[in-house]
This record gives sequence, structure tokens and C-alpha cells, in this order.
Amino acid sequence: MDCGEEAVDFNWEEYLEETGATAAPHTSFKHVELSLQSSFQPGMKLEVANKSCPDTYWVATIITTCGQLLLLRYCGYGDDRKADFWCDVMTAELHPVGWCTQNNKLLQPPEDNVYLRAAIKEKYSDWTEFLISELTGSRTAPASLLEGPLRGKNTVDLIVPGCVMEIRDACEPFVYWVAHVQRNIGGRLCLSYAGLEDPIHYIWIFYLDTRLRPLGWANENHLSMEPPTELRALKSAAEWREALGKASPETLETHLPFEVFKDHADLRKHSFSTGMKLEMVSPEEPFHICPVSVTKVYNEYYFQVTVDDLTGESPPRSVVCHADSLGILPVQWCLKSAVGLERPRGFQSQDFDWADYLKHTGTEAAPDACFPNASLSRGFCKDTWLEAVNPLQPSELCVARITQVKGRLLWLRFEGLSKPLTECILDAESMDIFPVGWCEANGYPLTPLRKAVCQPQKKIAVVQPEKQQSAPSPVENVPLDLCHSTDIDSASVNGKYCCSEIFVNHRCFSGPYLNKGRIAELPQAVGPGKCTLVLKEVLTMLINSAYKPGRVLRELQMVEDPQWNCLEETLKAKYKGKSYRSCVRMVRVAEQVPDFCRRVCVRLQCCPNLFGPTLVLDKCPENCSVQTKTKYTCYYGKKRKVGRPSLGESAQEGELGKPARRRKKRKAIFVQKKRRSSSVGYHTAESPQDSDYFYEDEDGEDAEGSGSEEGSSSELQEEAPPYKDVSRRGRPRRSVTQRRVTLPGATVPADRPSLRRTTRSLSYTQSQTAKHTQVKTEQTEEEEQRLVLERNPLEWSVSDVVDFIMSTDCASLAKIFQEQDIDGQALLLLTLPTVQECMDLKLGPAIKLCHQIERVKVAFYSQYAN
Repeated sequence: MDCGEEAVDFNWEEYLEETGATAAPHTSFKHVELSLQSSFQPGMKLEVANKSCPDTYWVATIITTCGQLLLLRYCGYGDDRKADFWCDVMTAELHPVGWCTQNNKLLQPPEDNVYLRAAIKEKYSDWTEFLISELTGSRTAPASLLEGPLRGKNTVDLIVPGCVMEIRDACEPFVYWVAHVQRNIGGRLCLSYAGLEDPIHYIWIFYLDTRLRPLGWANENHLSMEPPTELRALKSAAEWREALGKASPETLETHLPFEVFKDHADLRKHSFSTGMKLEMVSPEEPFHICPVSVTKVYNEYYFQVTVDDLTGESPPRSVVCHADSLGILPVQWCLKSAVGLERPRGFQSQDFDWADYLKHTGTEAAPDACFPNASLSRGFCKDTWLEAVNPLQPSELCVARITQVKGRLLWLRFEGLSKPLTECILDAESMDIFPVGWCEANGYPLTPLRKAVCQPQKKIAVVQPEKQQSAPSPVENVPLDLCHSTDIDSASVNGKYCCSEIFVNHRCFSGPYLNKGRIAELPQAVGPGKCTLVLKEVLTMLINSAYKPGRVLRELQMVEDPQWNCLEETLKAKYKGKSYRSCVRMVRVAEQVPDFCRRVCVRLQCCPNLFGPTLVLDKCPENCSVQTKTKYTCYYGKKRKVGRPSLGESAQEGELGKPARRRKKRKAIFVQKKRRSSSVGYHTAESPQDSDYFYEDEDGEDAEGSGSEEGSSSELQEEAPPYKDVSRRGRPRRSVTQRRVTLPGATVPADRPSLRRTTRSLSYTQSQTAKHTQVKTEQTEEEEQRLVLERNPLEWSVSDVVDFIMSTDCASLAKIFQEQDIDGQALLLLTLPTVQECMDLKLGPAIKLCHQIERVKVAFYSQYAN
């Protein structure tokens, strides 16, 4: 066997659910939270157009933001929130304060706002005096955010490829150089130095890093503009000057707005002095902590630290730091946190002790006051997951797990790398870590997990049995497409716990739970292999082919037999963003597989041969292919007692006179959606098909109309047509063909209509009363649009339904009705939510289709319901 590794199609939601792992809280990533904030800040003032009076404006204050929506409050309301209003930056007429003065526009409160005008006049004699007091010391939004290509964009979206900024040298705090933005991934920038276009010199840095400044910063603060120290030798001085000239503000077409840098943290003054010792995460290899020394103090903001090296052989490894630099720690931090400290190069003793080391070098430790945030952890916890930058490949983001948290340091284990990497140490405020889902949200590839795989050389991978009873037969080496016979004794060939192929017979009836179109997309066979593995794969495919996977998963839990040799397996289902998981008992022995498959099919009310060891080549023995959703479920299912028995079937012959009891665990929930219509004679009558109804268990999951029916005998139920409805109390209505049933020992007067008839008769009477009150013109219009049916739609076959759809403007959807076996009865049960869900239609086509279905319903009640 050829063994190796392969990348896994990675999905965070599924991975966390399967492993039970926890994602690091999003609020722990301060830099990501800042990047999601709007460019508009609460408290900013804007000039807003008055809708009631054109060409007049009034000042409003931003209360809060939500994307490109702003909640505004007119100046003059103070803290009163009753008149707050939302507006869209992209559509509303908004301007910065001062725009009206520049464009000779009138500033006055809205004329229709009497309250506002009165409140201002109580304190001020005119509008001008009020505005002077209100706007003094306030700030307004920049004009670039209210007009042009940057209108309504968040701060991070203002940085586009081609923008130019300045970046501080890593070794010299007073040296800057120009950098061009190549990519912006959610605020993580890929920059190229001016004059160096080779991607090998690109650097990745988050836009909030204090090394980044707007173009012109160095010149304004009298700082040097020189190429990076480590790259200076790659070009001549003339070439560097030429590159700098091309990036001058005068030659650029687009300028980066200063708002990009509004969230940059201000540097604090430090208290370090030359010669002080401290501990620091190694700047070049962030896999260990080592002793460092302050070797230079530039000013009150910057100082230089150098990794201690007593050999003096290699060049010093130095880095510029400030008071809030990441990874700097006080002396003895590792000892107090039970973390190993890397000994300095050239240090002779095996045991490193800070007291001896300070005495030996004649230096002092930096006081703890220099490290005010040494214990800050920002809410990170052990064994939580996140996305992190590969320290050896900055362009790569990987799945990472926090293995331990000590103070403000995190130990990360990177997953999915082709070469294993030592646990990396990062600061809790590092801008190289991101919350779960960040890459997906920003369209950036996340290095997937890798798993070991073994490629068998055989053409069919046969799972070995738990107990090998006989030598494997040569049949195992036959390719799958050459195996037509299904009469092989699986027990003798593959062992007791291995079964032959399980076939999915696409032509068989799929039942009310499974989508026939999705069934048709499944592979024809699964296996051979271990019984539980093959069955688990088949059942998983069936769950994913269901209209409501959670419902099928629940039905599978009910399939069991005390005589079976079973093993519990966990199956999962997803529906509308929610995940369901439950344990399903599966047979382990090959001889019980056919019975198990048949039981599952019966439970799902589909053809018993839909899947199993029997391959249906042409015609199903059950003759199920000619059945439809409603007819098959009613007649075939009832005949074989598929699903839950009705109350009438469970009654004894001598107890027919007793009223059947309702199941206590089931409750009927009825949601009535009244439709407003101008249809003559129908605007008060409620169509049963116009109502969305479902049964619900106490745990809240749909039972899809499988609730128990009220009846007194199984004979009555078999005669009743499959079309049913539900009244306001959740009880099934009488069928369309009205019958009067008299039980033994009970008499019903001939002139007294049944209780079920009463509801319909009342509704019909109301509709007839309303009918005579309509204007004749409405009657004429309605009669012109009314559909006339030649035959009762309850008797329509699937082909009749398809022909009707083809005759409408929804002809393109006729194929769906054919695939889903929708006959006339099923057509009358369709509603807008059902059409959208089961046919995967968008709202527009679904409404269009429902209009045609509604025409059939109206014609049905007009011509045949009475």
C-alpha cells in the first residue's frame, strides 16, 4: 500500500462540531474588531437635507452606525431619542459641516418639525446662534466618505491596491521608506518597497501596525527617507532616488485618506535605560524565550534590544522596541510562569539563574513598572482554535490550536503544514492571529488540515472483517463495473461482519420524505465492506437527500429489532443552518442487512426496494414506479400499515362504538395565512391549501402531517381519499367528497348536517353573502380571469399536472413536477414556503408559480368543492 498525506476539504463549523472543540472568542482579537468598525464615528456632525423643504438643510449628530446605515438625531433634541431616524449613506443626501456655507444653501430646522423649532426658540433667538454653540468643538465626517468612490466604505476598505504609504525601518526608528499596497485582505496588507517589484521582497503587515504612516509623514517630522537597511545594497543610490521620486505625492493619482490611520495607537513613553536586562520572545525564531539587553535608547519612545550572546562570534541580533512592543517581559517571568528560558549563547553553566547572571555581567534587571501589561491575556484560553500566520511563510494562514496560555503569551500548534512546526509563541495582542472563519469571510485560502491516507493497490477496497473466518476469495479483485451478480454469499466471501454491495435503485418510489431528484444523483452502489460502515454511508446519503434531513434522522432512530445484532453509530443532519446529531442502531451481521434495509424503507414510507442488496434493473417487483406521492403513501402505505397506525386500526371489533383517543404526545399547530383577494365570493372563505400547517412534537420538530387521524374504523380510513386538511383546532377536516358515517348504536337525523360540514357551510354562506355585495364591474373582471377546469384536479395525474404547467408562463418548471411526481392532490397542497423549500426556487419564480396554483385552487372550490 502506498501511504501518504492528503489535504482535507476543511470546514470550521463541521470540524468544531465533530471534535467538540471551541473557537477562540472573536472579542479577543482587538485588531480585527477595529477593522470592522465604520469610518463614521458616533458624535460626528453632518448636514442633512430636509425632505419637507427642498434646498434646505439641518445639522444632525451620528448616534450609532450599522454598516452603511447611520442613526441620526437632529441637533436641538438633546438626549431625546424619540425622533432618531436611520439613513443610508449611499442614498441619503449628507454633507460635512460647512458645505451649506460654501454652496450658499440655507440651514434651518425642518418646517414640519414644530417640536424642534419650538425647543430651539425657547433658548436661542435665531438658528445661527444655536448652531454656533452646537458646533463649537465638534467634529464632522470627511467629505471623501460622503461622496465619490470612497462613499460609505469602512476604514479598512479605503486601502486599495496601488495606494502608497510609508513604513518605518525595522532597525532604525527614524528611517522610513515608501511602500505600495499590492493586496488588502481584511486589513492585512501585502506591501512592496518602492524600487523593488520582485515578489520575493514583499512583506505582510496589518494596517494598524505602528510602523505604517501616511505618505509625507517622514518629511513633516524631519525624518530620513532611506531604503530598508537589509535591502539597501540591492540597488544604487541613483536608482533608489528615482524610485522615491515616482512615489512622491505630486505624481500620485490617488491618495490614501488620513482616516485610515485614525485607529493607530499612540505610543507611550518608556522607562528603559541602557544596560537593563529583560526577557523576550526571540524576534527571529518565535519558538522560545531568551534573555535580552537594552543596548540603545533613541528617545523617550524608542529603544533597541539585543539578544544576549556571550560568544561574540555572530553579528548581534537587534530589534527596535517601544513601551508596548509585543513579547517583552520582565526578568524572572519564565521562572514564575513555569516556562523554560533559553540560555544565552556561550553561557557555561547548565542551570541558568538570573541572580548569578546579573552579577556576572554587572547589569540590572528592568523594573516591573516598565511592563504594566505583562499579565494581559485578552480572554484566550487553552485548547481553543484560531487562524494564525505561519511564522516561516508570512503569506500562509493556518489552522492553529492554543496549547497553553501564560500571562499575555500564547503557545500555538499549527495544523496542516507539510512539515511539522515547533509550537510558536505569540503575544495575545499580535496582529498575526485571527478568529475562526476570518479567511473564509475575506476570501483568503486557509491551509487545510492534512490526514494520513493509504492507497490500496486493489481496485476495490474491502474492509476486513472483525473475525477472519476464511481466506479472501479472488472475487475481491474483480472491478466494480464487472460485478453483476448479487447472489454471492457475503458471509462466506467477506466474513460474518461484511456485506456485499448495497444498491440505490433510483427508479423506485422515494416516498414523502426523500427528494427524488437528489436520490437520482446518488451513486448506484456502495460497498462491499464492513456492514456498519456501508450502512452508515448509505444512510448518510439518504439523510442528505431528504426534504427535511432532521425528520429522516429522527425516523431512523425508530428502526430497531431486539433480535438484531446492532452497533450504535452517530449520524448527522443539517437543515437551514442547524445541525442535528443522533445515535442510530445498525446491524453488524451480513445476514440481517436485507431485513434492516427493508425496515428502513418501510419507515420512510418509500418502496421497500429503494435501497438494499437487490438490484432493480427494469421494473420494480412492488410496481412502485407508477405510484405518486399522495396515492402511494395513502393506499400502498395504509395497506401495509406503513408508519404509525391510525387510531381506528388499533381498535378492537367490539369497541367500534367507543370514541378514539388522541395521542397525548402530539399536538397540532395550525398557522393560518389569510389572503386578501378581490375574487368574487371567495374573500371570506379560507382555502385549506392556502394554509400552512404541520404537526409538531413536544420537542418542536415537524412531523409533516403524520399526526394521528380521528376515526372509528380502518375501513373508513381506507375509503377516504388521500387529500386531507386541518381545521382551526388542528383536527383533520372531512374529505372533499362529503360522507355521513353512522356508527353502531348511534343515529343521526337526516336534516342535521355533520359537524364538519357546518364549518364549511358557514364559510360558504359568508362567501355567498359577500358575493352579492360586490360591484358588478368586479364580477366581470373576475369572471374574465377565472380558470375553468374540465376535470376535478383531485383526479389529475402527474402528466396532467405537467400539461397544465406547460400551458402557463411557468413552463420551464414543468420538469420539476415530473421529477417530484406531483399529481393533482399534491398540487393543491403546495404553498409558497413549500415551493421555495422543496423546489429550490427563488422568490420571484416561486410567486409566479404559486399564482398559477392559486388559480387552480380557486377554480377547484368554485366548480367541485360543493
